[in-house]
Amino acid sequence: MQIKTSQAVEDYLKAIFEITRKATRASTNDIAELLEVTPASVTGMLHKLTTIRPPLIQYEKHHGAVLTQKGEQLALEVIRHHRLLETFLQDKLGYTWDQVHDEADRLEHVISEELEERIAQVLHNPSFDPHGDPIPSRDFRLPVQSSKTLSGALPGDQVTVVRIDTGDAELLRFLASIQLTIHNQITVKNVSPFDGNMSLLIYGSPEPVTLGPRITSKIYVR
Repeated sequence: MQIKTSQAVEDYLKAIFEITRKATRASTNDIAELLEVTPASVTGMLHKLTTIRPPLIQYEKHHGAVLTQKGEQLALEVIRHHRLLETFLQDKLGYTWDQVHDEADRLEHVISEELEERIAQVLHNPSFDPHGDPIPSRDFRLPVQSSKTLSGALPGDQVTVVRIDTGDAELLRFLASIQLTIHNQITVKNVSPFDGNMSLLIYGSPEPVTLGPRITSKIYVR
């Protein structure tokens, strides 16, 4: 059954999906923070989503929301659009990885399924976007990704960057300026036992750099 959805509904489904990847349920406050809206607005939308047939979420007051199977499929479809668009913008149109997110946000709700398929074919059906986030397949499956962050590495470890968990364009520009990009290699020189700051030798960078846990916890490696 095809459900006609609005941009707002799709944004909420995406938000709930992202939050429940790390938590059992998505609380009103977590959704409000992610979407930068008021908790009252979230409560109103969650009630609306429960009235759509078939329901897109299960919602209990004070217990948060979780996607139904149909809600998850719709969320993954929008996420697939977004991440394919990010990859297309970088690989084919020359955008940098700090520029693609906002453009994809504007386009993800309006492209047709035919255009999605043509983009996927041109890109040879990629599994990951420019930030290393997994691209859902046509049948709503997500590729396996690393759950190990750079913050957990030890002195002497040699790791490869596979994902950057941030939409902060300024942070992405900074990481690019020190050569810390997807698929690049890092050697951990030292880890401070007091504050978790790490001294890192990044392939292609002449001098070690020091990063704190606020950043290294967003960098996934293998």
